[in-house]
Amino acid sequence: MSPRLPRAGRARRARLPLITAGTASLALLATACGGSGGGSSAAPKEFSYLSVTENTTVKTALGTLSKGPCKSANDALPLKVETVPQASLDQKLQLLAGQNALPVQFAAGNAPALTQQLAKSGKVADLEKELKDLGVYLQLEPAAVSTIKALYGGKLRVLPYEYNIEGIFYNKKLFQENGLTVPGTWAELESASAKLEAKGIQPFSASGQQGWPLTRLISGYLYRSLGPYALQDVADGKAKLTDPEYVKAAEEIAALGKKGYFGKGVGSIDYDTAMNQFLTGKAAMFYMGSWALANIADGEQNKVGAENVGFMPFPAVSGGKGAIDQYPSNVGLGITLGARSFDARTGDWVSCIAKNYGSTALKEHGSISGFKVNTEVKDANPVTTQVRDTISTSQQNVLWFEALFSTKATTVSQTNAASLVAGSMSPKQFMQTVQDALTAQ
Repeated sequence: MSPRLPRAGRARRARLPLITAGTASLALLATACGGSGGGSSAAPKEFSYLSVTENTTVKTALGTLSKGPCKSANDALPLKVETVPQASLDQKLQLLAGQNALPVQFAAGNAPALTQQLAKSGKVADLEKELKDLGVYLQLEPAAVSTIKALYGGKLRVLPYEYNIEGIFYNKKLFQENGLTVPGTWAELESASAKLEAKGIQPFSASGQQGWPLTRLISGYLYRSLGPYALQDVADGKAKLTDPEYVKAAEEIAALGKKGYFGKGVGSIDYDTAMNQFLTGKAAMFYMGSWALANIADGEQNKVGAENVGFMPFPAVSGGKGAIDQYPSNVGLGITLGARSFDARTGDWVSCIAKNYGSTALKEHGSISGFKVNTEVKDANPVTTQVRDTISTSQQNVLWFEALFSTKATTVSQTNAASLVAGSMSPKQFMQTVQDALTAQ
């Protein structure tokens, strides 16, 4: 998701990666870390966990595990949780890294680049090796592993305490009443949108104020038309956003706005309002991540009924190189472990987490993680089951529009997205503006 965390439900936030680390902070970290590896050189006395204040699910679930399946691990190495505001996380990690005092487990930096720097200086455990040595590597969903490796240079740097896929939630009742089937292609999506608009039904709800729900549509089109490496190619300098085939994606999303498919005043619509439009039946479709399942399951928010909500992938583009089962995904604010504090007692904790976290998080919090669910847990509704099944069978996932962007380019992209769909900025201008920000990094 975007650099700012939207609310997902009244008291819950969608905790997704923040691509915000600047070069100055990374230079400071490199200086602080030097070439010395590891966190504290002494054996840990506690299973210390540094979390962010905004994320209550992980620490609560770990607390539940410490009193249940992981009690023996906790008796040997007691869980101790410390929290900091997410905005202060990077600074805290830099300070602790410079002091060789990183906790046993900690929320990874707000950008993959920060965790990569910690790993290069030997301060992050080789999680793939450790999990395989413990015999629990296969407790991770393959799709979650694929997502982590895409974010972290092909390495398993963090554990998937959260796992979200993205797609289009739709109002099954509105579709049925208007004789619509789930569109499998972009042309079919355009046709369905036109029919809904003609009936006076707003096809999409989206937050132009946040911007990222609109740019997610651009990347969705790019991945379907150019394939799963479309934005990696931009990051690697093999392509530019101003190339015709990239501008084409912006043109297609701008066309939806020009036809009125996002309703009026999309630029002033915030995340909560967009969510409300969909859950009260004022819009037929809503591009969003699976964190929205918490809102969908909430009967007070969801006036259309959870049974009337379906989930579909971003449709295929005719002649495109991407596959319809390649879902944009993220693993929230990743959690990693220190290298030198990873001893046998830490391994006992990690082994227990790998085997039990998925079931505990789903049962107690309705939260989908990248760990397999090893005990039967009844889903809140059919759409949750559908999303879980999709995650379990997905083998290759993709990222989102700004995932590999600089801070500046991310801000430029998201602040201009509403202008793109409102028609005050042309698709070519939009892509040129974002490319210029990328080039300037």
